[in-house]
Amino acid sequence: MANVITNKPIGIDVQPKRYHFMIDILRRLLKEKPMGILGGAIVLILLLSGIFADVLAPYDMNEVDLINRLLPPSSQFLLGTDHLGRDLLSNIIYGAQISVIIGLSCACLSTLISVAIGTVSGLLGGKLDMIVQRFVDGWMCIPTLLVTITLMSIVGKGMLQIILVISMTMGIVGSRVVRSAVIGIKENTYVEAAHVIGCSNWRLIVHHILPNILAPIIINFTLTVGQAIMIEASLSFLGFGVPPGVPSWGSMLSAEGRQFMERAPQLALYPGLALAITIYGINMFGDALRDLTDPRLRGGLGSYRISDKLKRKMSNANNE
Repeated sequence: MANVITNKPIGIDVQPKRYHFMIDILRRLLKEKPMGILGGAIVLILLLSGIFADVLAPYDMNEVDLINRLLPPSSQFLLGTDHLGRDLLSNIIYGAQISVIIGLSCACLSTLISVAIGTVSGLLGGKLDMIVQRFVDGWMCIPTLLVTITLMSIVGKGMLQIILVISMTMGIVGSRVVRSAVIGIKENTYVEAAHVIGCSNWRLIVHHILPNILAPIIINFTLTVGQAIMIEASLSFLGFGVPPGVPSWGSMLSAEGRQFMERAPQLALYPGLALAITIYGINMFGDALRDLTDPRLRGGLGSYRISDKLKRKMSNANNE
């Protein structure tokens, strides 16, 4: 039988299989970060509870039964009832829906604000960067809760007002992270090459900078969800959050939880546990993503991604 001749050099190993960035993150998450998996499971449960609250809740959130008020957990009411006879489990599930809406909305809007401020400030630099960053420094000197309470007292109660206030507050603070990532990226050779071949600032941001700072943006987005939920609960606890009648974990702790804590401790215990477990899960998931996407910790994945067009132009320049 004739020998099969191959072009593979002897003694050289085949290049290991390269995965897509997100697939590699998921694969390493399952392999290396068990606490991240736990956090991701909690986040998934929160999302499903919020999306399918109408299906999962055993009772309507406004179904009042004064005969069965302040009951302890039982087979009929798994977590007991509140002072109006409403099922506590149902209200917690509907509270998850409020948390999902506010958390994701605030994270999306604040991320857009952070990216807009951070990329422009970090890329252009100069006096504009100095002015913007001094404003950000002054904003960060004021406690976040104090700023949100002040703004909520001005704009009034409501879910839309909460989303806008929290998004603006956290977006300005998060712009510092994006700016730092942009400053680190723009010093690379391929960014200078893009400038040389005539790329505009807008094209440079969209095609060369944003794809390479997705890791900190994703991490900031994930952690912002938990922070937004916590701030909303704090505002509702203090009476500046969602309107009365809307199930929120913070308002449940403030109203029924404080007033009937001694007689029915479950009114404060279960909403508090739901809030604590949710924040814990989101933080664990965000920390795992940070560890897996940090170039200092992910080895070979630390190389930046360059567009194919720019790769070809740089290769031609090197050959010449």
